[in-house]
Amino acid sequence: MSQKVKSVFVCSQCGGQSPKWSGKCPDCGEWNTFEEQNRTTSAAPNQTAEKAAKYQTTSVAAQTLSEISEMQDVRVSTGNEELDRVLGGGLVEGSVILLGGDPGVGKSTLLLQVAAQLSENCRVLYVSGEESARQIKMRANRLDVRQESLYVLAENSVESILAKCEALQPDVLVIDSIQTMVSEESASAPGTVSQVRQSAAAIIRYAKTSGTSTFLVGHVTKEGNLAGPRVLEHMVDTVLYFEGDTHSTHRLVRAIKNRFGAVNEIGVFAMTERGLKGVSNPSAIFLSQHSQPVPGSCVLVTLEGTRPLLVEIQALVDGGGPSPRRLSVGLERDRLAMLLAVLHRHAGVACMDQDVFVNAVGGVRISEPAADLAVLLAITSSLRGKALPKGFLAFGEVGLAGEIRPAPRGQERLKEAAKLGFSVAVVPRANAPKKPIEGLTVHAVERVDEAIDLIRREFE
Repeated sequence: MSQKVKSVFVCSQCGGQSPKWSGKCPDCGEWNTFEEQNRTTSAAPNQTAEKAAKYQTTSVAAQTLSEISEMQDVRVSTGNEELDRVLGGGLVEGSVILLGGDPGVGKSTLLLQVAAQLSENCRVLYVSGEESARQIKMRANRLDVRQESLYVLAENSVESILAKCEALQPDVLVIDSIQTMVSEESASAPGTVSQVRQSAAAIIRYAKTSGTSTFLVGHVTKEGNLAGPRVLEHMVDTVLYFEGDTHSTHRLVRAIKNRFGAVNEIGVFAMTERGLKGVSNPSAIFLSQHSQPVPGSCVLVTLEGTRPLLVEIQALVDGGGPSPRRLSVGLERDRLAMLLAVLHRHAGVACMDQDVFVNAVGGVRISEPAADLAVLLAITSSLRGKALPKGFLAFGEVGLAGEIRPAPRGQERLKEAAKLGFSVAVVPRANAPKKPIEGLTVHAVERVDEAIDLIRREFE
């Protein structure tokens, strides 16, 4: 039976389909995103039967929860403690992990190192659609990784890759990258929405039926999101993002989605000549090494997944004229504008004619509202030109009414700060410890004006 070719228009943003072109996508609302692609409408009967038989799954009866036997959560360590932390303790059999990040940030480097570590005890197949086998060999020599038992394949045909997997039966499969894969099921070009979705679906189906743990490398758009359809993130078990400036020596790997562990867990890595190395004490890279306290600096204890992390918040307040600027790096800009309004209304500290710049040291991105109090104290310190005392930290959410709300797991934050030698903390009253913490003096406050008055009275 001959195949008929039919044109279909696919949205490059959400993957929505339409039989005709439209200026606006009805699914996601984006303009000028429809692209014409050719698609086959039928296949030969013998090919359809072969593919159906190949991916046919065994039918199982529905069970109640009490009838399902409990199994111990068996995980395989990747050999990298920081990556194991992000994954929730290691690899789960049959899991599919999507790793995204900017070009050159270290995705291929990290996965080649992990593949080499896993190959000591597992059968690992590293598939590259971007590099030749010789290029992978050169990178392995540069990273000084063990290569004796690591299988490498330079291929971008999904059907050929799955055929090799059927013969080799790997325990771990690495696909670098999913945007370069091509499936015969789709007639569109590599990297298009339908091609990425079809290729990923075939690889994920194989991973689930064979129990192969699979890594997929994904490219990102200029906005920093994973390229291809959003449905790709819903298909996989875990989504990891590389963060950090490519010009810096430190990288962060953050879990955006994880069916087997905590979300927003991070792993911290340092880029060296021998590849990426885990950082055991990440708080050290997020704290500036000032010999003496300086104005505009306040340390925050934030939570990244299950890990308390100390980050220095820096603020610079300078004369801005009639149109002052509000700029934040690592923090939400809209929240900064809100905090400045609260500071003026409830504490009497005005910055309406000043430029305000706020930065989270080390390139870390802070999204939790517990950073509010540290941001306000750093801004006040810079505006008055008075440094906060050495060993000082603060955390707490600030409301529009000027109240300071508690942060989750406040005791763990304080204990982590005391462990690292901090001696003074300003926290919400609800986070005040019931028992004294050795070496740490805790000041509990309820409102913004109370915190500002405390700083002026006790530390200036």
